[in-house]
Amino acid sequence: MNLLSRRSLLAIAAVVDIAIHARPDPVAAKHLAERHQLPPRHLETILQALVRAGILKGVRGPKGGYELAIERRRIAAGDIVRAAMNAADDEASLPEPHSILVNEVIEPEIKQASQVFLAHLDKISVEDLCQRADKAGFNSSAETADFAI
Repeated sequence: MNLLSRRSLLAIAAVVDIAIHARPDPVAAKHLAERHQLPPRHLETILQALVRAGILKGVRGPKGGYELAIERRRIAAGDIVRAAMNAADDEASLPEPHSILVNEVIEPEIKQASQVFLAHLDKISVEDLCQRADKAGFNSSAETADFAI
């Protein structure tokens, strides 16, 4: 069972993909969507949320796209998930249950489990995921040296 929403999983995949492929040019959303076999419109809201969170930066122009806003070793998977969770527009339209059972029993347990889960994700950096991708043979033709901003 995967505890991450599809939106959160896609956000992590997008940031790691951009970390791997964003040299020398930013990664176009179109290319990112092609690599993950998705329509580009599914990525735009997530990418914009990651820009607003300061994880990515958008570059305009003919060679525009997305690149990391900070060093990949300073981006935790938990930060990416929080940004994706904050952008979950479709979930806002669902009615929220209100009862003593939900408020006093279920919600506190879910919140505690979520905190543990996010705390573990906070220990995983984009650098860690890029290194695992390299070991798995997922290479980019671009240089993989880290950069400082």
